[in-house]
Amino acid sequence: MRRRSLLQAAGAGLTAFALPRVSLFAQEPTIRIGLLHDLSGPFAGAGSVPLSIGAQLAIDYVNSKGGAGGKYKIVGVSADSQSKADVGINEAERLLNQEKVDIILGVYSSAQAVPLAAKVDEQKKILWINSAIAVPVLKDRHLKYVFRPTVNSDGYAQAATMFLVENAKKKMGVEPKDLKIALIDEDGPYGTAVQQGNEVWAKEKGLNIVLKESYSASTPDLSSLVTKLRRARPDIINHAGYNPDITLFLRQAREAGLKFKMLIGNGAGYSQLDKLRETFGDDVNDFCNIDPAPAQKLDSTKLAPGIGDLIKVMVDGYKAKTNATELPTHCSMGFNNTWILLEKVLPIAISKFGGADPEAVRQAALAVDIPIGGTLQGYGVKFAPPEDAMAGQNIRALPVVMQNHGKEITVVWPSEITTQDPVLPLPSTSPYAMG
Repeated sequence: MRRRSLLQAAGAGLTAFALPRVSLFAQEPTIRIGLLHDLSGPFAGAGSVPLSIGAQLAIDYVNSKGGAGGKYKIVGVSADSQSKADVGINEAERLLNQEKVDIILGVYSSAQAVPLAAKVDEQKKILWINSAIAVPVLKDRHLKYVFRPTVNSDGYAQAATMFLVENAKKKMGVEPKDLKIALIDEDGPYGTAVQQGNEVWAKEKGLNIVLKESYSASTPDLSSLVTKLRRARPDIINHAGYNPDITLFLRQAREAGLKFKMLIGNGAGYSQLDKLRETFGDDVNDFCNIDPAPAQKLDSTKLAPGIGDLIKVMVDGYKAKTNATELPTHCSMGFNNTWILLEKVLPIAISKFGGADPEAVRQAALAVDIPIGGTLQGYGVKFAPPEDAMAGQNIRALPVVMQNHGKEITVVWPSEITTQDPVLPLPSTSPYAMG
């Protein structure tokens, strides 16, 4: 009894002693950030979940160092937009008005980002877009509080076109103008923007577009599209789609015997190689995909000092959370672009502009000037000012062209940072290879 009483008394004493520490911790300055991602629905498996994990890993890393500017703890408030634009808007309203966040971060889908950008900007709060790439999210809107550190859809189009121009003669033995290109896409803001950009760049470089076709991402049948492709016989299919529609397309294409020399994806579902391989196995070998670089695939010796250590933090953290053996691109997008906000923008806001309120963050973002090679994905950071047609866009963001080699992903464009020579056309072992 004496021993039990002693332990109870000791426990009571420790509790009483700990109370002031809890109180002091509660007074620690914090920055509340709304984390808006699609944690359910089709976008979840198409990249939004890895995007959210990457963002949280960056928050954990910065907090482990004492917070933003070594002073402000970052408190992430999670919200699920459920792969629906209306739900995303409602969740954004909840984050701003009930959770009282000054910054919303994430946003996978351009269909959500287009209406969200205006609504958040009207309230003079910060919208920090880590993924949604469509040009119309920002173009000619002159938004003041919306920033996109990642690549936009025009960058994807430029990468696809230049990759083909540089490799048509060398790898396929034809002049670029003799390549037959098909542009297919889901008909939302993301797919439409990618197709429009590809059309502009293809015409500028003299590529021959033989088919343009759009479809609903929720369609249950793409057989008519496959039939049109069989008639057009394109050498190259350039596809912008999400996860379910990509799966449907590839399955129906194989069943119908569609053949081509190369398929180029544009992020989204094509960046989820593990999910594609679960369904199609080796059938997706040698397909190409355009996206910001998976950080672990870059040569860290060519990046700024310390970036290689950050990449290891991200890789180890993601593998610990998911048991994955390979990191999808969207994890790098979530980590890198969140890290830019927390480590490069917020410290300037706090030290130079007086705090972490939206106006201070806005001014700090415009002041950031990071050269190429200064981030985990290899690009630099400089945001276009409000008077620019693409206000809020990081004009130094660059995508790469990657190619699937079994379970591995290699960088095959631009030539300055390639990790493997591209395989063009598809080898005869591919069920889609054109004879």
